[in-house]
Amino acid sequence: MSTDLTARTPAPAPPGKSGSAAGGGLLQLVLAGLRRNMRQYGMLIALGLIVALFAVWTDGDLLLPRNVSNLVLQNSYILILAIGMMLVIIAGHIDLSVGSLTAFVGAFAAVLTVQHDVPWPVAVVLCLMMGALAGAVQGFFIAYGGIPSFIVTLAGMLIFRGLTEILLEGRTLGPFPNGLQDLGNGFLPETGPNTNYHNITLLLGLALIVFAVLQEVRDRKRQQEFSLDVVPRNLFLLKLVAISAAILVVTMLLASYKGAPIILLVLGVLVVGYGYVMRNAVFGRHIYAIGGNLPAAKLSGVRDKKVTFLVFLNMGALAALAGMAIAARLNAASPKAGLNYELEAIASAFIGGASMSGGVGTVLGAIIGGLVLGVLNNGMNLLSVGSDWQQVIKGLALLAAVGFDVWNKRKVGS
Repeated sequence: MSTDLTARTPAPAPPGKSGSAAGGGLLQLVLAGLRRNMRQYGMLIALGLIVALFAVWTDGDLLLPRNVSNLVLQNSYILILAIGMMLVIIAGHIDLSVGSLTAFVGAFAAVLTVQHDVPWPVAVVLCLMMGALAGAVQGFFIAYGGIPSFIVTLAGMLIFRGLTEILLEGRTLGPFPNGLQDLGNGFLPETGPNTNYHNITLLLGLALIVFAVLQEVRDRKRQQEFSLDVVPRNLFLLKLVAISAAILVVTMLLASYKGAPIILLVLGVLVVGYGYVMRNAVFGRHIYAIGGNLPAAKLSGVRDKKVTFLVFLNMGALAALAGMAIAARLNAASPKAGLNYELEAIASAFIGGASMSGGVGTVLGAIIGGLVLGVLNNGMNLLSVGSDWQQVIKGLALLAAVGFDVWNKRKVGS
């Protein structure tokens, strides 16, 4: 993850006070680093605090292996949508149709597999193509027709909801084939010796720790090569320890139950792939460019219409994947599926650091924002909080996140 901290060397401690002064200097360095990089670390710290609070309030039930696994399965579709929505918002647009599109694709998958006995791998491919086509049509009107994305996707929300009702004829359709059900409910198979843990999950967790540490070291070296400001060494080491510890804890919890869900691997591939595109690929830099300053991007030769078109095509494909995941988890397609999913995805993006004006945000931030909402939902359900108060609390969380973004901009500007 990129940072904008200025590297500083702490002043040497006065004689006779080396221990306490050095410790105080390190603490001041860490606090200064957090203040200067609050946009990046704010929601990550908030997520940690929310998890800790609900773990205490639920007497540890939140962190039971079974509940952690359910947390992943229950929020996978929102995390998938949040990735695509983050790209849309970075480009300076919005997509209100994704909830209806997930329902439509779930209905399309049910019609193919249940009514027409289409093999589920073929159905998956056709559903992804359908979602990409729907996103491409909307992207064409937005990019080349000049119609605001709010209007186009609002129309798409109504159209796809109506098409869902037409496909299902107002009824619930299921069950899905076992192979497709595994997308929403399946786990990796168990292999190897009996260790009381899921061996493949342990190996994947260790590999993820190595990958994350190497990626952070690589990014830091790259910043140093270009004479950019980097995180102070002590804070950087603390960051590596925190990342490794978090991955290890989640890995052990999942490995002590049934192992990693299949949808978690899909999410991992999406996060790594889209993270690389947004950090290193030309297409990712162009998305940031048109969202941050469209006139300047045009003058620089960025093909803004093509980028916008591809962003919405991508959003449609991810909505299709999310639609199949939630339909597979419920083992049925319903006309009422996908209600308010677009609001959950938008909220995840903004809570994860996206800016209303565009040009700001990260894929990892979208995941963090989705997890914040997921933990809030799960924790409040465990505490038997009513759905009315749950909506109030989630609304306040979104308002606080956007308010923090505005405050942070004003502070940086001043």
